[in-house]
Amino acid sequence: MYLCVVKPRKPSSKPAPKSNSNFLRKSRPADLPKIDEHRKESYRLNHYLSMSGVTSRRKAVELVKEGKVTVNGNVVKEPGYEVLPGDKVLLEEKSIRPVDKKVYILMNKPRDTITTLDDEKGRKTVMDLIKTKVKERIFPVGRLDRETTGLLLLTNDGDLAQKLSHPSFKVKKFYKATLDKAMTTEDLQKIKEGLTLDDGPAKVEGIDYIEEGLANEVGVEIHIGKNRIVRRIFEHLGYQVERLDRTYYAGLTKKDLPRGQFRQLTEREVIMLKHFV
Repeated sequence: MYLCVVKPRKPSSKPAPKSNSNFLRKSRPADLPKIDEHRKESYRLNHYLSMSGVTSRRKAVELVKEGKVTVNGNVVKEPGYEVLPGDKVLLEEKSIRPVDKKVYILMNKPRDTITTLDDEKGRKTVMDLIKTKVKERIFPVGRLDRETTGLLLLTNDGDLAQKLSHPSFKVKKFYKATLDKAMTTEDLQKIKEGLTLDDGPAKVEGIDYIEEGLANEVGVEIHIGKNRIVRRIFEHLGYQVERLDRTYYAGLTKKDLPRGQFRQLTEREVIMLKHFV
């Protein structure tokens, strides 16, 4: 502990500003440990959850508002609530705290696999592929639907996950779509110009045939991350997507990464990702 001498100041005539993050301060137990050895500063509650490696900061806001988080035994539904050193935070009755080691995993997701932490129906998830080999608690960044294959990033870095998922950063994603029939040049042009789906505009950054003579195989570059957006674009024009594979994500590719396998990102790749966003 450092001591310093502070000169007395004249009392201010202005009232102290009110904080909206202290509404449960009165209920903070007096016998809590003075400080958490893993943390020396306070965090907003949604940031605390993301720093704990359980989810992204955006998803953390939803969990808090749903009443799934308690601080010192009290349910807190305010994402901006200030968590102080020594506070006991539970997510669905499980204790959490910020992680010391950041982990970044790149997976080539196979088909018939759910992109979620667990599935109430007992279906296979991406976490089942890594649970015996990665001891840290990590989560997928964004989603790929059950039948879509390809690149998926998993991490416990909530800040990076938040940035990669936010539409303002326009993270590049390339997909290879195999359709049930040949796509006409007219329909290809319609997608290039931009379609409007039920939930709004569906703009792509690029689309073209992958190989000459194979009009049912199309490559798509897209930034937006709406649910099943690539499939819905083709379905809007009467095509069914038989196979969909994400081949590029935020500067990362599937090179030397077989389907169903995963690897740690290199230090250089992590630096690239953080610089990218």
